[in-house]
Amino acid sequence: MNIFRRLLTWLLGPSASPTPRSVPPAPTVDQEFQPEPPEKPKKPRGSLGLDALDYLPITRGEIQQAAEGRNLLANPWFGQRDLIPPADDPRTQLIDRAMVTQGLIAPEQLAEIHAIGGEMDRVRPTFASIEHQAAMSGEAAVQADREARARIKAQKKAEAEKRRQLRAEAVARRKAEDIVFLGRGVSGRLGERESRVADLEAAGLPILSTPADLAQAIGLSVARLRWLAFHAEVATRTHYIHFDVPKKSGGVRRLSAPHRTLAEAQRWIFERIVSRLPAEPAAHGFLPGRSILTNAQPHAGRAIVVNLDLEAFFPSIGFGRVRKVFERLGYSPAVATILGLICTECPRRSVVLSGTTYHVATAPRGLPQGACTSPGLSNQVARRLDRRLTGLATKLGLTYTRYADDLTFSGDADQENRIGYLMATVRHIAHDEGFTVNESKTRVHRRNTAQMVTGLVVNDRPGVARDEVRRLRAILHRARLEGLDRQNRENHPNFRAWLRGKIAFVRMARPEVGDRLLAELEALEEDNRNG
Repeated sequence: MNIFRRLLTWLLGPSASPTPRSVPPAPTVDQEFQPEPPEKPKKPRGSLGLDALDYLPITRGEIQQAAEGRNLLANPWFGQRDLIPPADDPRTQLIDRAMVTQGLIAPEQLAEIHAIGGEMDRVRPTFASIEHQAAMSGEAAVQADREARARIKAQKKAEAEKRRQLRAEAVARRKAEDIVFLGRGVSGRLGERESRVADLEAAGLPILSTPADLAQAIGLSVARLRWLAFHAEVATRTHYIHFDVPKKSGGVRRLSAPHRTLAEAQRWIFERIVSRLPAEPAAHGFLPGRSILTNAQPHAGRAIVVNLDLEAFFPSIGFGRVRKVFERLGYSPAVATILGLICTECPRRSVVLSGTTYHVATAPRGLPQGACTSPGLSNQVARRLDRRLTGLATKLGLTYTRYADDLTFSGDADQENRIGYLMATVRHIAHDEGFTVNESKTRVHRRNTAQMVTGLVVNDRPGVARDEVRRLRAILHRARLEGLDRQNRENHPNFRAWLRGKIAFVRMARPEVGDRLLAELEALEEDNRNG
């Protein structure tokens, strides 16, 4: 144990030496002044070369000699766990000798350990070089990878930018040449572009299959056509001017006058398409050669006249039904959709939010009262209704005509017991065809009352009511005494135009009476000019 205390004192200093339980005997004079052994020659690394003297205990003089002039704790191998110190190092020699003399390790094992340490020292520069090269190669590889990634990223960005540019060009080109969207709920069939050309040619209608065809035919750009047909639930501006006019029966009627560009497009549709479509014989409204007079004539002199009215006639004909009209003619769904949007509009209410006026749709799109296409399209939508009601009238021995929303049936006295069945069936058929009968305007006229059909009395022959004719005669008579302008007791904005219109209405039904009234009016106007 003495050798270990000495070794611990040499390695860690006097303060680390444990305090012995008893004070060891002081060294003798011979031990204190023992001469130092001669310095041994250095043994080659890898071989201990131990002899019998190396197995003797380490003396203090050997420790002092090993520590003379150097700090044994400051050698480069102190604390290095990844290094095996060389065998010629003084500190290492003392440690090796201590381990061998105490039997902790065999000299051959110690020699093998130092041999391995020597081999490690020999190859360490090579490994360091390899590690350095690997590190350099790794940094170069990382840098190369970064550069490659940067190049790939730049390439992808360039490709994405090119795709965006191509897409923007394609969108701009498509907007200039095609229409693929016209609002929510109405654009579902804009991609269908096949028309039945043979049917269109047979009907003498323009052959149109694509939005571009329609735009070119009307004389508009595709962008302008899109603007006219676009459907929006909320808009800051509309293509119509809306105003209300009072009804005879009370309430108001909303009229919608289209702006110039839309009016021109609707006029083209009416002249080239709608006006060329045939209507049912029972229809008399808005057709060349037919009028309220031709509508009233079939009912003149009949015992019973039944009047029914269809409620909200134009607004009840929605966009889908109008589009179906054009599809039945042979137009592609895309063209039929655009035509249907141009000819319909939503009823709207104006609201102000943050100083901006918005026109908000309050109901689905329908035929506006004021568009030139609405009357003709209503006749086309009502063709099936007319056929069914004509069949019903024929079955019951009655006569049927329709002028816009006015339905008229007439018959002889022996058909009176069928009137209840007639009205119930008409309500059912009208509802089945998408219309509603206005019950408040249903009338049954017999011979003992004034039988009215579209404003004309038909008890004997179509004519104007006697009270209306007497009223006009009284106005002209007083005008000879008081002057024409003083007869405007109802404050008509243009009294003379109103008066001429009334006389023209009489002339249509009773030409001889109307001619006399017109002659009196022109004589009064001549006197006013001369006087």
